Amino acid sequence: MKRKSSWAPALVVGVGLSAGGAHAEVVADTAQLDQIVVRGNYNNAIGTSDAASAGVVTSKLIEARPTFRPAEVLEFVPGVIVSQHSGDGKANQYYLRGFNLDHGTDFATSIDGMPANMPTHAHGQGYTDLNWLIPELIDRISYRKGPYSAEDGDFASAGSARIKLFDTLKRGVASLTVGENGYERGLLANSSALQTGKLLYALELSHNDGPWQHPEGFRKANGVLRYSLGLGDTKAALTAMAYSASWHSTDQVPLAAVQSGLIDRFGAVDPTDHGETQRYSLSLDLTRAMADGVAKLNAYYVQSKLDLYSNFTYWLADTTHGDQFEQAEQRRVFGLAASRAWDTPIAGVEGSTTIGLQARQDRLNPVGLYTAEGGARLSTVQQSEVHETAAALYAENATHWLPWLRTVAGLRTDHYDFDVTSSIAANSGQKTANINSPKLSVVLGPWRQTETFFNYGYGFHSNDARGVLTHVSPREGTPTDPSPALVRTKGAEVGVRGEWLPGLQTSMSLWRLTLGSELVFSGDAGDTEASGSSKRWGFELNNHYMLSPQWLIDADWAVSQARFNEAQGDAPNEGRFVPGSVKSVASVGVTGNDLGPWFGQFQLRYFGPRPLIEDGSVRSKATLLAYGRVGYKLTPDLKLSLDVFNLFDRQASDIDYYYESRLTPSAASESGLHFHPVEPRTFRVTLTANF
Repeated sequence: MKRKSSWAPALVVGVGLSAGGAHAEVVADTAQLDQIVVRGNYNNAIGTSDAASAGVVTSKLIEARPTFRPAEVLEFVPGVIVSQHSGDGKANQYYLRGFNLDHGTDFATSIDGMPANMPTHAHGQGYTDLNWLIPELIDRISYRKGPYSAEDGDFASAGSARIKLFDTLKRGVASLTVGENGYERGLLANSSALQTGKLLYALELSHNDGPWQHPEGFRKANGVLRYSLGLGDTKAALTAMAYSASWHSTDQVPLAAVQSGLIDRFGAVDPTDHGETQRYSLSLDLTRAMADGVAKLNAYYVQSKLDLYSNFTYWLADTTHGDQFEQAEQRRVFGLAASRAWDTPIAGVEGSTTIGLQARQDRLNPVGLYTAEGGARLSTVQQSEVHETAAALYAENATHWLPWLRTVAGLRTDHYDFDVTSSIAANSGQKTANINSPKLSVVLGPWRQTETFFNYGYGFHSNDARGVLTHVSPREGTPTDPSPALVRTKGAEVGVRGEWLPGLQTSMSLWRLTLGSELVFSGDAGDTEASGSSKRWGFELNNHYMLSPQWLIDADWAVSQARFNEAQGDAPNEGRFVPGSVKSVASVGVTGNDLGPWFGQFQLRYFGPRPLIEDGSVRSKATLLAYGRVGYKLTPDLKLSLDVFNLFDRQASDIDYYYESRLTPSAASESGLHFHPVEPRTFRVTLTANF
């Protein structure tokens, strides 16, 4: 059962280059003056970052590491954990900095300026489905943590990731992957030079049944077409994407039923759970370098659809038809972002000022929650038509006052319009909301290749438009209070980044984040879930060591604590623990390249135990997973690789929940641990040809 208001400190895992590594070529793209691209292994990030916890992940690192699911590329961001509690076509579950981010709340993700988070989503606020992402097309991932950048708005309190795709590929790619449990994936991608500009195209097809007793039958078709053009100081890219997927899902199951032999570890209580989704988009990304700065424009259109059937409590509420429910939506998104940066020296002191405008409208018709049985709709709980419009204006000034002193000060103002027409008349209406968010960063140094960072800022996240205007609970029909439209967050961080040994880059940060309210609309229940204000704090340590030109070692660790300010939950289990919050996360990675014809990678990830109810009396176990890759270059243009996931074949959980359910119509209801298992050791072989 998904707890929309759960938060989980999940700190720091990684293998990504948090702005660093060792011995690299740093290339500044003159058409994008504020983007730093790190080629190869990092050499010197000193003077380029505003926070110790910010950084850039390169395509070389992404290519070297195996990923079980497309969204796992976000685990290159130190601190991010990606898991799954349902079918492969559904958005993953994310964790970062004291947050159980559910399917994306409080972590903002964008692809070439096009946001992936979906507000007022049928399944969960901020829903971030990245199954349409093709890892081979990623040029870099730029990430930040905390609400310290004026450019970041909704969903960015824990952090943000900006994924940049290649405009062109150096060489074409044709790959075929086969694995256990019916896994098949084919990819064809290439770039062609036209008379004017260049064209990149990619087609991906995949299928997977998984280890489940009821085969998942996951099928995905994915296509990208990208036209890029560079004329003098102007650079533009027009990108079209199309994605479609369907699957049968095995959701979390009661641990007690598995231990008693009633259900297999990879079995399902309701085998009729399933889903299908489509996504189509068109986006424009334009940048122009000028004599006194740079101008940017991004515009996008997204059309998506989701139809999802789930059953987490089985027969708890309805012993006749069961508790299965359907969540469905059809969405259109229109958006743009524009910014202009000027060089603004003050009395000979270097500086720049950026002013930006962002606007977005989501039109959902319909978005609904329905009762279901056997994978078919029974009745409507609530169906709505929603228009949600967001507009933001921000300004940011960066000034290099002294050789050892930099500041970045920003202010952001956001305006929201919510318009809901519900099948429940009392839940229809309009509402507006505004919020202002100041930001400040101070950077001291460098001294002996070391910088110290101080960051402070306000952020926010929006709530589901239906929850903002809810006055009657859709399921119970009883009066309920609407949730706040915008929830304030406040963060502070102090950090250090240094290169104290040749080839070693280390960053440390101590952070704190408070949240005014964790009232979040629950798509599963159709109403708001009330919880109190909270605070979380933690420490992160990231190390990236270039042992030699062929060997890179990453070792990352973090701890955190999340607590409600006042006791929450139902008696007798009231307490201040935030369900799902993890105490510690660690990661160790070793990457080897150019070892003659051989190459390889090993990754070890530790996902610590977490409290599952407010008094902390029930906790999950830790999960320790290892991934590995061994590859061989048959020719300069042909390579063969073997990826092994869950290398040590550990029986662990991808995710755990504690709640009440009823296994059969005649059984007694019982509160207990429900889990979604990690898939067993899995082998996949890939043959890749470049042309």
